[in-house]
Amino acid sequence: GELHVDEFEHTVRIGDLVLTGEDTISIDGSTGAIYKGSLETQPPQLHGAFGTFMGWVDKFRDMKVRTNADTPRDVSQALDFGAEGIGLCRTEHMFFKEDRIFQVRKMILASDLETRKAALEKILPMQEDDFYQIYSLMKERPVTVRLLDPPLHEFLPKGEGEIKDLALELNIQPARVKERIAELQEVNPMLGFRGLRLAIIYPEIAKMQARAIIQAALHCHEDGIKVVPEIMIPLSSDVVELSRVKETVKEEIEKVFEEKGKKIDYLLGTMIEIPRAAITADEIAQVTDFFSFGTNDLTQMTFGLSRDDAGKFLPAYIEKDIFEKDPFQVLDQKGVGFLVETAVEKGRKTNDKLHIGICGEHGGEPSTVKYLYGVGLDYVSCSPYRVPIAKLAAAQAAIENPRNK
Repeated sequence: GELHVDEFEHTVRIGDLVLTGEDTISIDGSTGAIYKGSLETQPPQLHGAFGTFMGWVDKFRDMKVRTNADTPRDVSQALDFGAEGIGLCRTEHMFFKEDRIFQVRKMILASDLETRKAALEKILPMQEDDFYQIYSLMKERPVTVRLLDPPLHEFLPKGEGEIKDLALELNIQPARVKERIAELQEVNPMLGFRGLRLAIIYPEIAKMQARAIIQAALHCHEDGIKVVPEIMIPLSSDVVELSRVKETVKEEIEKVFEEKGKKIDYLLGTMIEIPRAAITADEIAQVTDFFSFGTNDLTQMTFGLSRDDAGKFLPAYIEKDIFEKDPFQVLDQKGVGFLVETAVEKGRKTNDKLHIGICGEHGGEPSTVKYLYGVGLDYVSCSPYRVPIAKLAAAQAAIENPRNK
């Protein structure tokens, strides 16, 4: 209340003190106190009274809590907070790293299979090292790696300089690069050429990622870390398309096993994020080892709401009591929840070994965690900093559930 923010002058006034965009402030996330200048910080630790309390939480909790993490730094933070595995490792975040984005763009813009394979060969050791580092930190804890999910245009350059460099490397005119970028743009990319559809049309991408995952896991086995890779195929809507991609991935894994002269256990699953996948879960469960609900996209497709655009009217819906809660923050149990329950029931009817979790942002929201516990999910997965609150909600759900005496 003491802050006066001038959005036109770009200043913040507190009494006689005036701060500009050139100033640095430090914020204590626990107390809300704001300090002028850059104070020395340290990562939050699970110690003292907080550590004792979380010990009580773990005593009563019987639902697992994983984390969404794509970098060693995120993994380390999640482990500090007590994460029991990784429920979502997004490989596209790795593709954006500076040491590989150029090769990714070459792969996307390649006019023939050989050029695309050549670019993928250069990305392969980088991906393998990514997974090796994550597996090494996680030890025997489960790690679910999602194959490439977003539409290809998201990786392409926008600046003139980057376009010229890419054209030079591909030995084509910059105008042709621009044409190809325009061709790949999509009117509705959320429903477009992404997820397992990429693996159907460009199976070499899925093959490269499967090889990187398995080779990294084999490397860990040599180090004495018994990793069981969990490979997740995104955006399935039909058992036939999923089976095709599964066979592509399995064939590449068997090639690696033959080359290395060694085999390890692994799991192949899918992300349930399209309503049709939930409705036909009994078919899909017959060709998968696990389900992971991507509730962000499942909410978008069930409501017909774009998460990116709904901010223009969603706050008004909540203010006018049309929606009680933001469905992207708190899971809609009546609609989206019905699809989740349907998928769990139908999936386990045809595959009693199926393990099921959730990796959408809802996985760290307390009322959603309690609801999913009642539905019978094995785990929830959330961002590293939400792990403690998800664990607390899971413990409370166990205590409150009538089936637990």
